[in-house]
Amino acid sequence: MRIGITLSDGGGPDALTRLRDDIARAADDGLHSAWLSNIFGLDALTALAVAGSPLPGGRDTGIEVGSAVVPTYPRHPVALAQQALTTALAVGGRFTLGIGLSHRVVIEDMLGYSFDRPLRHLSDYLDVLLPLLDGDPVDVRRETVRAAAALGTPRLGRLPVLVAALGPKMLELAGARVDGTVLWMTGPRTIGEYIVPTIQAAASAAARPPARVVAMLPVAVTDEPDAARERAAREFRMYGGLPSYRAMLDREGAAGPADVALIGSEESVRDRIAELAGAGVTDFVAAEFSAPDAARTRALLRELAPARLV
Repeated sequence: MRIGITLSDGGGPDALTRLRDDIARAADDGLHSAWLSNIFGLDALTALAVAGSPLPGGRDTGIEVGSAVVPTYPRHPVALAQQALTTALAVGGRFTLGIGLSHRVVIEDMLGYSFDRPLRHLSDYLDVLLPLLDGDPVDVRRETVRAAAALGTPRLGRLPVLVAALGPKMLELAGARVDGTVLWMTGPRTIGEYIVPTIQAAASAAARPPARVVAMLPVAVTDEPDAARERAAREFRMYGGLPSYRAMLDREGAAGPADVALIGSEESVRDRIAELAGAGVTDFVAAEFSAPDAARTRALLRELAPARLV
């Protein structure tokens, strides 16, 4: 199982410099990947294109960088394909595009788009996005998306695509059409009993390679688990109220996000990460959230990451 980290976009005029430093440090620590969400801070693709590009002097970090995730509704798939290919070019082909629907409260209430028929939207969206990423022109007239276009954006081989999928139909779509899924707030029992069987069956039925399952969870290696758990409950509280994540927490029997966070001693967290691997996770991505425990948490991640193949 590959080991990665989430990136924080922070704030201030030096945000991109700090992001570049965080990616370089993750690479130096032997981690396999670093992932940036696209929420209301930095634009994830632009930021990764800048911060994930080769370091001064031309040294390539060799680490995969990915978006987890870019919402589909605000960007036409032609525009997203162009931007994703440009990002991949900037980072030497080490980019993985993670996309997702986001949530009704964002798409409908904040941005004013209809959130009806999200599965149809994503299927139509992929009909445009995937051929363009592969260098093919499109002439698509679907219910929710239309496009007649071709791109001349340079390509560095195939660009992997992941879909944030939690519902069964969305998992089937991801398994059948893209490289895998990105999960958040989803525990090992739910992954092993529901996520992995659903997506891998769909991949097999579509004669595709086994799907990549990227699982992101908060992590803190600490001697004060109660304090860290309280910190996690505060920091990640909003996710417990979003319907898609709430459904995963309910499947796991978790009262809230703090209950699926990996918190405790090195042995305890190591065992929980091993449980994820046993559930079928291909990539574990740590959201390091507890500043007092940062050094110990990163030390464990370094220990767990085997030598990265560059």
